[in-house]
Amino acid sequence: MDRPLPKVSSGNTQLSVVEPSLNALPSGMCGTQSIAVAAVQSIAAGASPTPPSVSQYLTAAIADNTRRAYQQDLRDFLAWGGVIPCGPETLAAYIADRADTASAHTITRRVVGIGRAHVSQGHADPAKTDLVRTVMRGVRRVKGTSQRQVSPLLKADILAMTEKTEGLRGVRDRALILVGFAAALRRSELATLDFGDVEFVREGLVIHLRTSKTDQEGAGRKIGVPWGRTSACPVKALENWLSLACIVEGPVFRSVTRHRRIRSSALSAQSIALILKSRASAVGLSANNISGHSLRSGLVTSAIQAGVAVHKIQQQTGHKSLAMLNRYIRDASLFDSNAAGGVL
Repeated sequence: MDRPLPKVSSGNTQLSVVEPSLNALPSGMCGTQSIAVAAVQSIAAGASPTPPSVSQYLTAAIADNTRRAYQQDLRDFLAWGGVIPCGPETLAAYIADRADTASAHTITRRVVGIGRAHVSQGHADPAKTDLVRTVMRGVRRVKGTSQRQVSPLLKADILAMTEKTEGLRGVRDRALILVGFAAALRRSELATLDFGDVEFVREGLVIHLRTSKTDQEGAGRKIGVPWGRTSACPVKALENWLSLACIVEGPVFRSVTRHRRIRSSALSAQSIALILKSRASAVGLSANNISGHSLRSGLVTSAIQAGVAVHKIQQQTGHKSLAMLNRYIRDASLFDSNAAGGVL
C-alpha cells in the first residue's frame, strides 16, 4: 500500500513527492522538473511568501556564487532521485553512490547544499545526523581530502602573457591581468570592479574593494597598487584601457565585440577565467590548471619567493588568517634549502 505523499512547500504551491526507501533508491533521473525548480527556488527566496522588502534581504544574505553552487548541488541530488525532504538513509546512499566519481570535497559541498535546501523549507537537516556524518568521515578516509589546486601565474608568466597584447581586447586583457595580479584579486572581484572603485594617486592606484568572498557584509578594504618598475606597470595599463575605452563610469572590465564595440556590461567571472586560459595558452602554458584564481595565487607565490614579509602579503590579499597563506609558503619554499639538495 502506498504511503501518503509528503508535501514540499514552495511559495504558494504545494508539491507532492515520494521519498524512496533505502532499498529501492533510483540510480537515474527521477521525480519531476517542477519539484526540482521548487526546491531550487526555495534556496533563493525562502520557504514561504514574504514581502518584497524582506525578500531583498533574504536574497542578499547569500552570495550569488554560493547560491548558484547550492542550486547546482541540489539539482544533482534531485537528478539522482533524491527529494526534499529526505531521511538520513537516503542522503547516506546518495553520498555512497557519488563517492565513486566525485571527490570528498565536492561531496561535502553538495551535502551542505542539500542540507541548506532542507533548512530553507523548515525541515530538519539530514546532514547533521550521526549516520551522514559517519559516512562522510569514511569517504574522506577512503578518498582523501586533497583538493584540486590551480597553477599560479608567476611573475615570469605574467610578463610573457602581457608582452604581446594587441588591439582593443589586448589593451583590456593587459590591464585585467596586471591589475588582477598586483592587487591579488579574485575573478569575481575583477568582474565587479567599478570605475568609482578606482582612485589614481601619486603613489599609483588605490582599489576600494567593496565586497569580497571573505567580506560578504561589505565592510570593504583598500588595496594599494604601486607604479611598476618595468614596462609591465599595472597602473599605466589600467590608465591606457580606461582612456582608450572612454570609461568614466560603470564596470571597468567589459566585453569587446569582434567589431571593436565595447559593451556597457561587465565581463562575467567565467569570461575572465577563459581570458586567462587563452592568454596563458598563447605563450605556451598549459591552460588545464589555469583559473581565475591563478592571478591571486601567483602574486602570493611570487611575493614569497621574492622575500616579501608575510604580513605585507596578508595585507594585500586580505587573508584573515595565515592558514591559507601557509600553504602557499610551503609550496613556494619546496626547493629552498632543500634537504636532499644539501646531500646529493
